Order: sequence, then C-alpha cells, then structure tokens
Amino acid sequence: MDFSAKRRRRIALTSVVACAALAAAACSSSSSPSSSTPTSSSVPKISYSSFNLSFSAMTKIKSLAARGKGNVAAILPDTVSSTRYVEFDAPYLKKSMEDAGLKPSQIVIQNALGSDATEYADAQADITKGASVLIMDGLDSGVGAKIESYAKSHGVPVIDYDRLTLGGSRQYYVSFNNVHVGTLLGDGLVSCIAAWHVAKPQVMVMHGAPTDNNATLFAQGYDAVLAPYFSSKKWVDVANPAGTWTPDVALSEFEAAYTAHPNINAVLMPNDENGAPIIHYLQTRGIKANTFPVTGQDATLTGLQNVISGYQCGTVYKPIYLEAQAAVALAMYLRAGIKPPSALVNGTAKDVNTGVSVPSILLTPEWVTPSTVQSTVIKDGFVPASQLCAGKFAADCTKYGIS
Repeated sequence: MDFSAKRRRRIALTSVVACAALAAAACSSSSSPSSSTPTSSSVPKISYSSFNLSFSAMTKIKSLAARGKGNVAAILPDTVSSTRYVEFDAPYLKKSMEDAGLKPSQIVIQNALGSDATEYADAQADITKGASVLIMDGLDSGVGAKIESYAKSHGVPVIDYDRLTLGGSRQYYVSFNNVHVGTLLGDGLVSCIAAWHVAKPQVMVMHGAPTDNNATLFAQGYDAVLAPYFSSKKWVDVANPAGTWTPDVALSEFEAAYTAHPNINAVLMPNDENGAPIIHYLQTRGIKANTFPVTGQDATLTGLQNVISGYQCGTVYKPIYLEAQAAVALAMYLRAGIKPPSALVNGTAKDVNTGVSVPSILLTPEWVTPSTVQSTVIKDGFVPASQLCAGKFAADCTKYGIS
C-alpha cells in the first residue's frame, strides 16, 4: 500500500445535517474511558477536512495517545461482501492507529468472517482484554445492537463504522453519505443507458442485503432517481429481487429473473462484487461491450476492469483512507476522555428504530467512469495501474490514458 504524499488528494466531505445545528451535548460521548478534563487550549484540534492520503492529521493528534488508556479495537464484518475490508480498511485502520501514536500492543483489528457469533465473541474478548474504545462494522443491526449493549454495560464507547446499527447505543457514526451513493448509482445508470443507446430500457433493480441499513439508504437514493423514468413509462421496472451481498446468490437472483424476462437489458447493481458474476454470465450469453448497462460500487479491481472494458457503466469510489482516519480520530479523543472538536463531526445520521440523531462524520463518494479512473483510483493508489492494465486490459488502459 503506497501512502506517499505524492498521491495525496483532498476529497470534499458532505454533511447530511450540519453539526452546527446539533446541541453541544449531541456531539459528545455519553460514555468515556477517562475522567480527565484537560484545558481546551491543550487539546489538539482537527476538522473533518483534515484527512488526506498522507495521514498527516493522525500525527496532529498524537499527543492524545499518552492521555488515554487501553486498546482501540476494530471489528470488520466479512471478506465476501467486498474485498475492501481486507485490502483497504484493515491496513488503513492500522496505519491510522500507528500514526496516532498507539503502540502495537494497543491495536486490535479483526474480521468476523461473516459470523454474528464471531463478531459478538470478538467484541466481548476485546473488552475483557482492555479495549477502551470499539470501532465496529456490524454484520447486521441485531448483532450490532447486542455488541453495543454489552459495551455500554462495561463503560466502553462504540463508533459505528460504515454501517449504522439500528436500535443501537453507539456514540458516533463514521461512513460515507450513503443516500448519495445511491443517487450516484441511479444517475450513473441514467447516463449509461443514454450513452450506450439502449432502446426501450427493461431494467432489473437489484439490492444489497435487507439486514444492512446501508443497502436501504443506497436504495433510497437510486429509487428516487429511477422513479420518474418508471412512472413515465420511458423505462420498464422488470424485476426487484429481495437483495443480498453474496455474489453467488445475486447471480442466482439475476439468472432466475433473466430466464423469466429475457428482454432485460439493464441492471441497477449496488456493488461490484455482486455485479462481477452477472457480467461474466452475460458475456457467456454473447452480450457485447457497451450494450448492457450494469452499475457498481467499491471500485474493486474486477469492477474497474469491467468499467474500462465497457461491461460496467461505472463504480462508486469511496476513499476508505478517509473513513479509517475519521474513525480512529474519534477513537483517540474518546480514549483520552475528551469531547471530539465540533469541527470534526460534520453531520448526523438518524437511527430510525430509536429516533436518535447520531453525531456523525459523513464523507462524499465519487462516481468513476473510464475517463476518470486515472484521476481518482490510480492517483490515490487505490488500485495499481500494473494490475488494472494487465493482459487483455492493456489496450483499454491505453485508450483511456491510464498508466
């Protein structure tokens, strides 16, 4: 992973609700691992716009490490729904913690491997072994709320990472603006259908797992974009399967619908991993490039190769190095028993199960097409050009100036 300053770039952060609109208490932790009350002048200050690819913001808060006690533990959900958790989240979280001054013995990063029982057991073990802050991406809200209840009973604050736990009791939430992710997916499909000259669009709208609040927010975004096209009869809404984040299940959903409705000629797909086997299936059926629009998310290597070769319209890129730094920054303040600065928390997210507005750091995703691959994911070192352009994709890279 190349974290050099040569590849740094500033990504704008978008708030859903400005933190200025929050009461002061809403931006603070209801639980803290330390009772220290340092003077405001001695507390390092960073804002939500401080994060970049150099990780320089982490060094600015390094003094917080000596003020707190205990470990910072991060639990990631799985290795199947997206390759991001292994390839990016884990190493970015580790680097953020190291640069923020934590010792190796104070850093815990785990993956639940798709098991609720494992995620809960990991959280219990982490707290038993001295975790004073927990960063958690819950597999679903059921296990997430259970973990947060356990943590609260032990005085350990929790930061929801990437997914908001509905019905939970976390102190903060860090993610991307997920409704906007969905809007980008919807707008991307609209643009692609026009650019690829799809006559009489017969659209299949696919979804992520129903248990994932992010999938609900994605759908909120893209459904709003697509609704006018369906209601005006310009497009036909052919199929809407229940949804999943498991690629082989997504393929089964698609095959069943495509067999029943062979006129389907476009797919709103919420991520690259689910889209990859479907695109391969379409290729085996003789579908040509730039004829059958499919969307995606996460800017995976396979997804980007499908983008530049004309089998995927684009992909939503989420600079995970920003998300990791934001979560660790909050953790360092909480670990030191210090209220995070108001300039750091730029929005709120509503827990619809409890009605609570959760203080949040919300980041802005980006829609990537062949013409912007070089200026985004390649520039950031998210995917190496040498891998993207390997073999048969070399000509596509040359075509779009990717190197």
